[in-house]
Amino acid sequence: MMMTETKAYGMRLKDHEALMASSSGGAFTALSDVFLNSGNAVVCSSFDFETHRQEFRVITSKKERDAARGSKYFQSVPGDSFRAAEQWLKDHPDGELLFVGMGCQAAGFRSFAAAKGFSDRVTVTDIICHGSSSPQLWYDYAEYIEKQGRIEALSFRDKRNGWERPTAVAVINGSEVPIHTYTKMFYNRKALRLSCHKCPYATLRRAVDITIGDFWNLKNSHPEHYDKDGVSLVLVHTEKGQRLFDEVRDKVLWFESDTADCLQKNLIAPTPAASGRTRFWKDYHEHGMDYMIKKYGTDSTADRVRKKLKRMLSK
Repeated sequence: MMMTETKAYGMRLKDHEALMASSSGGAFTALSDVFLNSGNAVVCSSFDFETHRQEFRVITSKKERDAARGSKYFQSVPGDSFRAAEQWLKDHPDGELLFVGMGCQAAGFRSFAAAKGFSDRVTVTDIICHGSSSPQLWYDYAEYIEKQGRIEALSFRDKRNGWERPTAVAVINGSEVPIHTYTKMFYNRKALRLSCHKCPYATLRRAVDITIGDFWNLKNSHPEHYDKDGVSLVLVHTEKGQRLFDEVRDKVLWFESDTADCLQKNLIAPTPAASGRTRFWKDYHEHGMDYMIKKYGTDSTADRVRKKLKRMLSK
């Protein structure tokens, strides 16, 4: 049942190793632990190093869950995960599922669960989303950097320099390879799908049980709870979601907030389209990845000057 008002919390894991393996404060780990510890299952996306795809699957172990941690900056594909989830519930008549995905994916799963009659056995969590780029763009980029060898590990938000200054790296042949040229293409907004710029799920009120994401602006709203290694925002929309959050309280460091203090761009509106998007995709199709990296993945002199000034002013 939807609550009359969305409740807002901040949280981070007590386990520092698990916190550092998470993109922000580890909300996904904390929530999924509740299900995995009780023999239930989680439906979420995980990266396949063979296909370079982020694919949804039903997971039942913490090892699988740990492999699924961390943001990936390209669109994940559902595949047959919805039917696999339905089959898992049929095979486990007393079992329950946690679904975790972007707003559009969560909406699809909710509709499927309602049509199949198992809504009461699933808890649906969505993630605050900047937008998704084509999986083909990432695939071509992965193929490009794999000229040096196979990708063995991947992190778009390594927190060695802190949660707010993430490092994007792949590991190839045991050595780190920077992938900031890809993240720069992602963040220029030209690579996002057109539908992302009209996303109906970029809002504070959502038809899911829980929403998770980064608790940006924490230094201003709750400076006493700031942690350089990351803090998650948890928005609770339903009574089911509240019961789940209540189960993790003693396992995390948490505090209550309000929606006014946690608003961020993609809780208000979709990411706006960027000028030059048509040219970006024309260049991609006509010239390939090497050209794209040189034109869109590197900083201009003006960009470098602006970044240097920003670092100096922040000090």
